[in-house]
Order: sequence, then structure tokens, then C-alpha cells
Amino acid sequence: MKILITGAGGQLGREWVEFLGESEHDIVPLTSSDLDITNSDAIHSLFSEESPDLLLNCAAYTKVDEAEDHPEDAHAVNEIGVQNLAHACKRHRVYMVHFSTDYVFEGSETDHKKLPNGYDEEFPPAPQNVYGLSKRGGELAIEKFADKWMIIRVSWLCGKYGNNFIKTMLRLAKEKNTLRVVDDQTGSPTFCFDVVKKTMKLVEMDRTGYYHISSKGATTWYGVTRELIRLTGSKTHLEAVSSSEFEMKAERPAYSLLNTQKIEELGLEPIEWKKGMNVMLSQLNELKA
Repeated sequence: MKILITGAGGQLGREWVEFLGESEHDIVPLTSSDLDITNSDAIHSLFSEESPDLLLNCAAYTKVDEAEDHPEDAHAVNEIGVQNLAHACKRHRVYMVHFSTDYVFEGSETDHKKLPNGYDEEFPPAPQNVYGLSKRGGELAIEKFADKWMIIRVSWLCGKYGNNFIKTMLRLAKEKNTLRVVDDQTGSPTFCFDVVKKTMKLVEMDRTGYYHISSKGATTWYGVTRELIRLTGSKTHLEAVSSSEFEMKAERPAYSLLNTQKIEELGLEPIEWKKGMNVMLSQLNELKA
């Protein structure tokens, strides 16, 4: 199978390149400098030249706060760019797999009480910031314009490549004596190594539609950091604070837990988040070696 990977320079894209590089598949990794997904002509030209069977779209605008000031940039990549890819996939008969986010949901405390097991794939989206709106726009574009597609939603994405919360906390724990971390946002981290394995299983099953991939167990950012400090033996003092302590332009969801029952029914068991963090730390240590 010939597979195009857009966004191949990002944390999830790089994980895909490594994972598929050890397979029998023919992969074409494309960074943002290789392919501008806002350029429809460039996409069609590439698809004509490469004749792929599968597209893994990891390209995304992910600057959540900056999106509030530059909504046109977020929508250009996350909505218009995705629409361009969807058109190309339909025209060239390519199976489209796209990665979306928990930010498409409202994330309110009311939802937290109503949905103790998290948002399932059928729950009506209601994004509360520009980033979430742009990602939902991309989802709708795929529904409208692609033929064969699968949308994977993830939350609190973390991996050994790129920038993410866990890597930031590891750095800060070495630099600071005290860390103040929000304890009023509930969800569960999703690990890149787990996303690629489970998504590939879904592709092999020829699945279509929406799927949620995340870890087992709910926690907060404070809870994630506390476990990180325990695992690393850091002496940094940890302080739980309210999100109101930090001034951010974009509203963050208070509740981000994704329900994974749909993949569980297909035999794909979510990894427990503490175990996932342990695996990720081992991967980071291997990179340093």
C-alpha cells in the first residue's frame, strides 16, 4: 500500500514515519515545506504523480492561543486545507484518515456531570475557541467532500517528538524548584505511539467514520505532572492551582475526556494513562542514548 503522510514534521507525523518505515508499505512523508495543503493545485498534482492508496493527514495549525488573534491562519490549514485534501481524495479514490481533537466539544462542567465516561463519537460538537471551530470545520469538510474517510479524535496528545505538555514539564522540573499546574481541567493524555498502532489496526479493518483514541482513566494536568515527578524522582515541589491563575486568550475545556467504547468493541484496548507515560519516558531515554 502506498501511503502519503502530511504533516510529517510534527509530533504525530514523525511517529507515523518511524512506525511505517519498519513496514512493507511504500510511504511518502510530506512536511509543510514539501506540500502546502492550502494549495489545491499542488495537492492534485502530487496525488496524480504519487497515486496513493491512503492519506494520513497529520497536518494542523495547533497554536491554540495565537488562533484567537489569527483565525484566518487556523481556518486556512485546519478547514480549507483539509477540504482541499478531501476533494483530492475523492477525485483520486484515496482512503482519507484525518486526526482531530477533543476541542470540538464544549468541555463544560455540565458535560462532565452528564458524561462520566467521556464524550462519545455521536455527541454533538460545540467548540468554544477558534482552534476548536477550525478543527470542527475540517471534520465537516471531510464529511461533505470525501468518499471513504475516517476521523480519529485524540486528546492531550503527547509523544517523544515535537513539543507537548509532558516534555515541557520535564524541562521545567529541572529548571524550577516549584511548579504550579492547573487541577481543574479533566481528561486523559493520548500517546502518539498508541495512536499510530490503533489507527493502523482500524485501517486494516477498513473502518470508516469517527473514532476516539485516548488512554484509560481520567486525570488532570496536575495529576499528569504529579505522576511524572514520581516516575522521574524529581524533587520539584508541585502546587495545584485553578486555570484562572493563568491568563490565556483561548478558553480551554474544563472537561476533555473521550469515550473509547467504540474502539474497545473492536478489540482495541486503551492503554492505562500511567502506563502510557512510562512507555513514553522510556522512549525519550532511548532517544538520548
